[in-house]
Amino acid sequence: MSQEKSPSYGYLTEKPKVPMQFHFRESTSINPLKQNTNHETHTPPQKMASPVAMAILLAALFGVVSTTKSAVPHECAAARNQNHQALRRDRVTVLMNGFSEPRIPLLHSLAVAYSLSPIVSSVLVLWGNPSTASSVVRQLARNLSLSTSSSPISLLLQPSASLNNRFLPRPDHISTDAVLICDDDVEVDSKSLEFAFRVWEKNPNRLVGLFARSHDIDLNRREWVYTVHPDRFSIVLTKFMLLRARYLFLYTCVGGAGMARARGIVDAVRNCEDVLMNFVVAEEAQVGPLLVGAKRVRDYGDARNEGEEGVRVGLSSRKGEHRKRRGWCIGEFHRALGRMPLRYSYGKVVDDVGEQGLCYKGGKIVFCDQS
Repeated sequence: MSQEKSPSYGYLTEKPKVPMQFHFRESTSINPLKQNTNHETHTPPQKMASPVAMAILLAALFGVVSTTKSAVPHECAAARNQNHQALRRDRVTVLMNGFSEPRIPLLHSLAVAYSLSPIVSSVLVLWGNPSTASSVVRQLARNLSLSTSSSPISLLLQPSASLNNRFLPRPDHISTDAVLICDDDVEVDSKSLEFAFRVWEKNPNRLVGLFARSHDIDLNRREWVYTVHPDRFSIVLTKFMLLRARYLFLYTCVGGAGMARARGIVDAVRNCEDVLMNFVVAEEAQVGPLLVGAKRVRDYGDARNEGEEGVRVGLSSRKGEHRKRRGWCIGEFHRALGRMPLRYSYGKVVDDVGEQGLCYKGGKIVFCDQS
């Protein structure tokens, strides 16, 4: 990646340290062989993987799987000591993923916006691009730390480019039970953030999100697919995902060889970490995610944006084989874990039940309760 100068970004004079200490309580292990009961999932006969898929899988198992290996044991050992009961329940910690240097101004703006919310305890910007020049990183760290905000904003350098690092436990930095995983190209209005958090407070064991997808079965090809259904969903995306802090520990530190293999797949394809987190939470909570209606969400990374904004997009927006690759991930996670835990959810949680009827007023068709 070419190095670009960031016009007005200057941050700490010293390189931020990678967080290495964690203290979480040991949580119930994911049992990949636990019986699948009372929910709508299916186990299609599995086809042999294609040569390309096998190559990716072998890379996952024997190559890329080691990208975060050196950092994880220390973090997991410390994370087991975390007193989960001591975490704050009335605030949320924001973990914002950062990678694209051209998007640094937008990242900075979104981080400040999150920090101004009264429900946010802190904002942690997780910089995962190892090619970024140290001067740019220092400048970014300084600008974030000097921002006018209600809550502290910090820049943390990821130990590698692995997308699994989005879910490191980080108890040295996370003091809340609720964690918001979000991207650096999605703008959510404050009222929608607060409403989503209220929904999560009532359902703390579930994932709560604003962007939904689904798994399904292609009966003709006899394989799992990743899709969008008009009336059901089983996956929420890390564009905006609220979850319990301990799920970070489950993802990173629990699950044995099956989860290690699944994380290796994430590293091999540089994708699907959000799908795997949905597997982890569905297995643990035995229930599907919740979808929340938002007042205003601006997705700068959506490939359907026109003009320049449609060009400056993130990793997930390179369409082409995107859905096929994520469908392949679902199948490989199923193989790695030994079962399919994803569960369907239906409907959307909204913050009001206003008038649905339309009336003719003042020469226009408007909602009947609109004056």
